[in-house]
Amino acid sequence: MFDIGDKISESVKKLPSSGIRKFFDIVADRPDAISLGVGEPDFVTPWSIRDAAIKSVQKGYTQYTSNKGILQLREQIALYTEETFGIKYDPATDILVTVGASEAIDLAVRAICEAGDEILVPEPSYVSYTPCIRLAGGVPVSVPTTLGAGFRIMPGALEAAITPRTKALIFPYPNNPTGAIMSRRDIRAISDIIIGHDLVVISDEIYAELTYSGRHVSIASLPGLKERTVYVSGFSKAFAMTGWRLGYVAADKPMVDAMTKIHQYTIMCAPTASQYAALYALKSGRSDNFAAVKEMHESYDGRRKLMVNSFKSMGLECYEPKGAFYVFPSVKKLGLTGEEFATRLLKEENVAVVPGGAFGGYGEYNVRCCYATSMKNLIVALERIDRLVKRIKAL
Repeated sequence: MFDIGDKISESVKKLPSSGIRKFFDIVADRPDAISLGVGEPDFVTPWSIRDAAIKSVQKGYTQYTSNKGILQLREQIALYTEETFGIKYDPATDILVTVGASEAIDLAVRAICEAGDEILVPEPSYVSYTPCIRLAGGVPVSVPTTLGAGFRIMPGALEAAITPRTKALIFPYPNNPTGAIMSRRDIRAISDIIIGHDLVVISDEIYAELTYSGRHVSIASLPGLKERTVYVSGFSKAFAMTGWRLGYVAADKPMVDAMTKIHQYTIMCAPTASQYAALYALKSGRSDNFAAVKEMHESYDGRRKLMVNSFKSMGLECYEPKGAFYVFPSVKKLGLTGEEFATRLLKEENVAVVPGGAFGGYGEYNVRCCYATSMKNLIVALERIDRLVKRIKAL
């Protein structure tokens, strides 16, 4: 008898399921559970942005757009990157609008990757990078980051991971799951290594607007790095637009042309109504007086402080995140792995967090807690976590 499962490629069979989605799916069957698992803002997209999409539909803007996206949107993206980070891109040739930042990362990897090419991935970091590399025929190579170094990429660790087959570095800052950032000084410390080894940089800056310690610094803004950097960002986090699935990439024309070639055969273009919503978001949201965005940022900052202080009061090591909306406490002192702790927490206290091992082996003894949920839920969740920690310590 024919079994279509036998025809599935070995590379796909070997891919592990997302550690984030595993716990999310369990929580979906437990309506009374508090989830600190999925990295999604608890805010609704600001009404003015939603209204812009509705008006675009009412005007009949329902056809395909250019493969690269609406020119006005690309112009606004170029204006944003220049005004905010000091990076100049030509909106006609250097910017591609994508279906979320996730598509942009996948396109960037596929555009540069030959079979056997090694791509460096700092760990812990977002779960999608390694699978994208493997599906493109590449080889992911871990660059360890540690709590002691603030989960930053250190020059020695980077240099040690490079071989003659190394082609690129994923640069995921502000970082998911750790909340770490790389300052201008930190980037300068590794820039000579990147340039000296002729590496491409795929810089995932989706959390750039959620930075709590000064302004975000883009790696593409430093001398000698723009021409080798594929800048990736989007609208899901800063504007609470996760379901709109809209991201973008900015890079020199040859790279954007290569990525567009893949994009046009697989996607055609990003959703039209989403593009008009994003166009409005950038026109109105860049200014500091855009109340909804400012409110979200301030709320996340308050929750961040609550989470860090609470975990430290429990006696758990916890890095104070400087960006994004996650904390990444270590449960090693409890004698448990992150997987064991997360399983017990869900079973005994009905709170879902993500085991740190989902983000690479260097997060094995951590858990990721997303604070993009209400303060009320956070307070209850922290009380439950504290109860579990005390029971474990009492054994």
